[in-house]
Amino acid sequence: MAFGRSSRKKTPVEPVTLKILVAGGFGVGKTTLVGAVSEIRPLRTEEVLTEAGRPVDDLHGVEAKTTTTVAMDFGRITLREDLVLYLFGTPGQDRFWFLWDELAQGALGAIVLADTRRLEDSFAAIDYFERRGIPFTVAVNCFEGARRYPTETVRAALDLDPEVELLMCDARDRESVKDVLVAVVEHALVLTGRERASAAT
Repeated sequence: MAFGRSSRKKTPVEPVTLKILVAGGFGVGKTTLVGAVSEIRPLRTEEVLTEAGRPVDDLHGVEAKTTTTVAMDFGRITLREDLVLYLFGTPGQDRFWFLWDELAQGALGAIVLADTRRLEDSFAAIDYFERRGIPFTVAVNCFEGARRYPTETVRAALDLDPEVELLMCDARDRESVKDVLVAVVEHALVLTGRERASAAT
């Protein structure tokens, strides 16, 4: 019996799963970014902001924000048949920083989401990943009405190392977010490859 090409069964591909963190300041758009690309209904741990939290939650620049992430956001996206990303959005306020070490375990890389109106809110996340040697990419969320700055101006303001990629994005747009995810995975894999090559010599 002759077997044609159409009768051959394609061997199923076992996808590689990678963990990516989405970090940044309070109200920068982390929950929006995860929700924009997740192919499953995102897990969100948002709570309503209360008067009791006003003394510790800085709402400058995000006065209209009414909720906050208190643990994490979680989503999943298949970039290719053989590559699945699990996205973990970190809480933005300082009082939830104790959760970051748990979330960072096993992460291949991270996205630091930035807002040019409050760039200083990105410093803590950048410092965190630099200290722990976790590869990261900075994505500037281009909010409506926010002033646009040249990439090099933003890079200088954040004092980024030359190898850290900086991209402009719209956290609401699936394709824009996918471009950022591809960039952080490629950046992390290049750095991981260098480390392995260095260790082998």
